[in-house]
Amino acid sequence: MTETEDRKKGNRSEEFFREDDQKFSLAYIIFYFLGMTTLLPWNFFITADDYWMYKFRDVNASEPTTMFLNSSVGTVGRTPLQKSFTAYLSVASTVPSTVFLILNSALSHKISLHSRMLGSFVMILLLFVVTTLFVHINTDAWQYDFFYLTMAIVVALNIASAVLTGGLFGMLGKFSAAYISAASSGQSLGGVFAALAEILSLWLGASPQLSAFVYFMVANVFLVVSIVCYLVLIRAVFFKYHMAPRPQLSVQYEADGCAPSVEVDMFSLSYTRVLSKIWVHGLAVWMAFFVSLSFYPAVTVLVESENKGHGNQWNDKYFVPVVAYLIFSLFDYLGRVLSGLLLWPRQNARALLLMSAARIIFVPLLLYCNAQPRQHLPVLIHGDAYYILIVVLFGFTNGYVVNVTMISGPKACEHHEQEMAASIMSAFLGIGLACGALLSMAIVSMI
Repeated sequence: MTETEDRKKGNRSEEFFREDDQKFSLAYIIFYFLGMTTLLPWNFFITADDYWMYKFRDVNASEPTTMFLNSSVGTVGRTPLQKSFTAYLSVASTVPSTVFLILNSALSHKISLHSRMLGSFVMILLLFVVTTLFVHINTDAWQYDFFYLTMAIVVALNIASAVLTGGLFGMLGKFSAAYISAASSGQSLGGVFAALAEILSLWLGASPQLSAFVYFMVANVFLVVSIVCYLVLIRAVFFKYHMAPRPQLSVQYEADGCAPSVEVDMFSLSYTRVLSKIWVHGLAVWMAFFVSLSFYPAVTVLVESENKGHGNQWNDKYFVPVVAYLIFSLFDYLGRVLSGLLLWPRQNARALLLMSAARIIFVPLLLYCNAQPRQHLPVLIHGDAYYILIVVLFGFTNGYVVNVTMISGPKACEHHEQEMAASIMSAFLGIGLACGALLSMAIVSMI
């Protein structure tokens, strides 16, 4: 077989698998599922508000309504642990996650992808089982010890989640944009799923302990299914084809049709070379998450309805979980879905950075909404409708910018560089999360 025929055969094979990309619905669904799993610890911990407020309530209070976040007493009766829990949770989630996303991007080639993925899955499942067991353990006499223990579990969970995220997106760097979009959209859909589960538990009127037990058991089942899905995926020929290394033709070969006289190692990787190609994309995704995590969820969970306290279930009970969690997650998801269809701007990294930086406009908008309690800044945006519109735009722009950027970054590199590029992009994402979470603590105290 001549060299030209061999190249044509390779092109036909690649065209076949590219066409198969769009038809392989099982792999697409599994990537969606795995994307949901990467943020499962974050989503399930931040939306279990009633459970955490119950655990850290004032056990000596005479009024039982002070036990719950969404009660008629509201945020005025919160204990110090109740008030600061969400902000501390954000920091304990994002800081270790960031450190290990960075380590993953630099050291991932030293540990096999399968070991990182499966090990992370098992660690997350075990920690969620421990969290579930604590639901029915009375911690009233040692609330601060339970707080520190919870933070330790959160740190360990997010280390494992960071390794899982880095491995997943590193793997996805070698697949078509449709699959990257599936996993990214799945991350956001996980937030919608968690918010709906929390709202359902409120609607059923179950006790905080029972709601949390069912809630965390759902997470455990979800993790088991995810592990099974991953094991099915890695055995598929479709998966093995995309993960296999592909030699790249040199510029000299393509230019004059002559084979190079010296064999070149086309798989040598340079961290700095890859970073030089995608640093603008990385800065864009960092900026997007820095702005988002500065206010979500530490500040948005404190924003109350202007009509709270008048006996209306929507204003007193459902406003925070629906607006702060469900609406934000839903429009974040829609933004990611739309960006996956449009992919605009596709390869203009500076335009993406400009779009991401423009989201700073949400800082003053959310700062002056009706977050309670507040000691320093006045409330300038009173209407619920205005706040809901702000959250809609806040979530949608986050999803859109993040998804386009995460897809475009790895595609700016050669095929053999794309796994490392995707891992670096995940590191930028994690740094944005950590910076935003740290700033959120200052914003909460500043309001």
